[in-house]
Amino acid sequence: MSSSRSKYFLLAGIFAVVVIIDQWTKHLILINFRWGESLAVIPNFFSLTYVRNSGAAFGLLHSAPAAFRDPFFIAVPIIAMGAIFYLFSRLKPSQKWVAVALSLILSGAFGNLVDRLRFGYVVDFLDVHWKDFYHWPAFNVADACIVVGVTMMFIDSFTAGKKAAQAN
Repeated sequence: MSSSRSKYFLLAGIFAVVVIIDQWTKHLILINFRWGESLAVIPNFFSLTYVRNSGAAFGLLHSAPAAFRDPFFIAVPIIAMGAIFYLFSRLKPSQKWVAVALSLILSGAFGNLVDRLRFGYVVDFLDVHWKDFYHWPAFNVADACIVVGVTMMFIDSFTAGKKAAQAN
């Protein structure tokens, strides 16, 4: 098997695992929690809390008019996924770290797009907080994969620059 094809197997594997876990965990929340219901897993630190996010990350644009917000949050992920797939297709076989990163971002974007198309909002449920003083915005598996993928891309941008400088 060519190493060029292997990056697509990597993408397909990561995509399948992430989307299945993301949608399965959201399904479990939907059938076991009422909207707004919370269950402390680690008291004063981590809870499962069913939240509906009609906005973007951290609830941005949640109060924008639905006539703008809904098409926007369907079009943007589709365009982003197209751009990510294009970047993925241009990767060299040796760029496995970047291939994993892009696969995570693409998978996460797709998982949240599925929610927007099904419900008109994204199901979030991972609730990290410090007592009642600070709550990180609730998120889900797809969000976590996007953050990990972007972090990997950020790390790669530094290490790639360092490798290029050492090569000169």
